This record gives sequence, structure tokens and C-alpha cells, in this order.
Amino acid sequence: MNPVVFLSLRDLRCSLLLLVTWVFTPVTTEITSLDTENIDDILNNADVALVNFYADWCRFSQMLHPIFEEASNVIKEEYPNANQVVFARVDCDQHSDIAQRYRISKYPTLKLFRNGMMMKREYRGQRSVKALADYIRQQKSDPIQELHDLAEISTLDRSKRNIIGYFEQKDSDHYRVFERVASILHDDCAFFAAFGAVSKPERYSGDSIIYKPPGHSAPDMVYLGSMTNFDGTYNWIQDKCVPLVREITFENGEELTEEGLPFLILFHMKEDTESLEIFQNEVARQLISEKGTINFLHADCDKFRHPLLHIQKTPADCPVIAIDSFRHMYVFGDFKDVLVPGKLKQFVSDLHSGKLHREFHHGPDPTDTAPGQEVQDVASSPPESSFQKLAPSEYRYTLLRDRDEL
Repeated sequence: MNPVVFLSLRDLRCSLLLLVTWVFTPVTTEITSLDTENIDDILNNADVALVNFYADWCRFSQMLHPIFEEASNVIKEEYPNANQVVFARVDCDQHSDIAQRYRISKYPTLKLFRNGMMMKREYRGQRSVKALADYIRQQKSDPIQELHDLAEISTLDRSKRNIIGYFEQKDSDHYRVFERVASILHDDCAFFAAFGAVSKPERYSGDSIIYKPPGHSAPDMVYLGSMTNFDGTYNWIQDKCVPLVREITFENGEELTEEGLPFLILFHMKEDTESLEIFQNEVARQLISEKGTINFLHADCDKFRHPLLHIQKTPADCPVIAIDSFRHMYVFGDFKDVLVPGKLKQFVSDLHSGKLHREFHHGPDPTDTAPGQEVQDVASSPPESSFQKLAPSEYRYTLLRDRDEL
């Protein structure tokens, strides 16, 4: 028989204190440090990974470290499985090759990955434990809303881009590919799915995916490719979800500006959908080859009064087309001229050739003057870029272009 051990009152209090401390001390997690050896393996095996690209000398990075760690602790309690959510970091001074691979241009940069694929939109929200935790919870929520009755389709928000999948069963390769695509593009489209008996009337020849464009007049489009092919499905849905002409807002302005491409912008009143449709059609007709060299955007005249004033326009002048090169702003002629074949394309070509800039400073090019007409330099001061002000702020980031050695 084991002897009975008696503790003094003091020892008993210490033991209880240690027990209470052990029980109530929150679980702390180690932030995963990524390097060239482990980065692909860790990111590829993580459902969701939030990666902090930082530099030790950056004061904003230093301020973020304890917040990032605490947010990781909070999320780890909700998603305890190792690969559900990963909080990781990259020391960009030590691993400049990784920083270059992901085009890091400022510190700290928080990028989201899903199964190894980097999402286009990085985290640009508030740097607080609650905001970061809420962001991850949102990313972990189901991106697809299940339809229990096809009558629900008539209540969809037709101002959005809607993708609907009709499947015989949820446990299928077709749905798993659809689910994976939805997890990546849910910020750009609303995703819905119907199964079994509910979806049967729409499954004429098997499972299918339908795209419903904004508005009630545009016809539905059907995906005709292989539904087990992720790349084919993703590319088709991305083409539908990410329009050629995107809307710029104060919420996405920083992101669009950081892409580094000049803006071709239509300023229009929100209710003026006709001008927007004309602009979209002409961009698709004349400028599809320019995709990747310039961003095609549209903006609400009321919300963006300041850029309009910058080019001596007001909402009463809308619709107005302009280019912001991030150095200067250039105004297209009369909006009606957008329908003149090649006119909009020439406007963009004149930006790339430098002609717009030259003419603002020196007047028309000699080739644009009539024979015998005297060419004179016409001094002018083109309006400075207005949208450059939406770029990442030096009060929030350390911008690498500001460092001489980078």
C-alpha cells in the first residue's frame, strides 16, 4: 500500500496555482518559417495559408509580428488540424529569391494561398487580431450556397455574376473540381449548386455548369469542357467572373494601382448603364490585344469627383474617358467618338508611343499638321496622376522602391 502524502497549505496553494495556470494558459503556435526547401511542400498541403512577407528592419513588420502570432493562436483553437490553416512567414532579406518569385514590392505583405495556389487578392485589411481572424474564418466558410429548390434561382441577385452547378451527387469528382474553383473565385462570382432530384430537370445530359451574366437580358452560358479538368473549368469560370472592364472603387483602388498598369477609365453615372455597355463592347472589339498592358476600368462619377476635377470635368460632363498613366492624366475626345472604328485603339497606342505625353508638352506631332503649316511648341502642363494617390501608403508599408539598394 502506497504511503499517504500530506501537503502543507502553502504547497497545496502552489500546486493549485500551477494546475490553474496549466489549464487556462492558451495554446501558442509557432509561426512556420518558409524557405526554399520547405515552401512548396507546406503551401501545397495547406487548405488555406496566410503568409507574412516581412523584413526585420521594417517597423511595420515589427509591429505586425505579435498581432500575426496572436491571430494564429486564435485560429489554431478553431481549426486544430495541422493543414486546415497555416500561418507562415518569409524573411525577405534572407530569402530574396522567394520575395522575387512572389513579386513582393512592400513590407509587410500578407498573401493568401489555397492548396499552394496564390490568390490574386492579398490581405489589405486592418492589422488587428480580430480582423485577421475574421478574414481567415471568411476564407474557411463554404463558398457555395446550396439550392434546395430551383425556384430559388429567380431570386438571385442579377447585379452579380452567378455560377450555378447542377450535380447528381455531392460526393463526386465533378463537384470537387467545382468546389475548388469556387474557393478561389468566390470574391468575383456568387456560386450555387443543386444536387440529386433538385438538379435533375437541369441535367439533360449529365452534370453541368451554367453562367448567368449580370442583368436579365443576357442569355445563360454553358460550360462545354470536361468537368474533371480543373484547369479547363477554372479558366472558363475565371473568364466569366473577372470582366475585361472592371469597376474601380476606393476599396480595390490600392490593389489595382499596385498592378502597375496604366488605367483606361470610363467615368459614368451609376445609372448610365448604356454608356458602360458601349465602352465594354468597344474595349472588347478594339483593345482585346492590349489586355496585359493597360487596365480597363469604369468609375462612378459621383464617387470620383476629384479625379474628374483634375481633368477639368464634373459629373455633369459624364460619360468621360481618360487615361491615367500614373504620371499624368489624358482625356479622350468626345465620348461618341468611341464608336469611330480604331479611335479608342489609337488613343491607347498614342499612350504607349509617348505621343500623348509629347503633345501635352510640345503640341501636335509634325506628322499631324497640314503641309506648310508652321509647327510651334505649345507649352502645357498635363494634369498629374490622380489615381497614383490610391497606391500603397508609406504610412502603412515600407515601399521597396524607396530604398536605394533595391
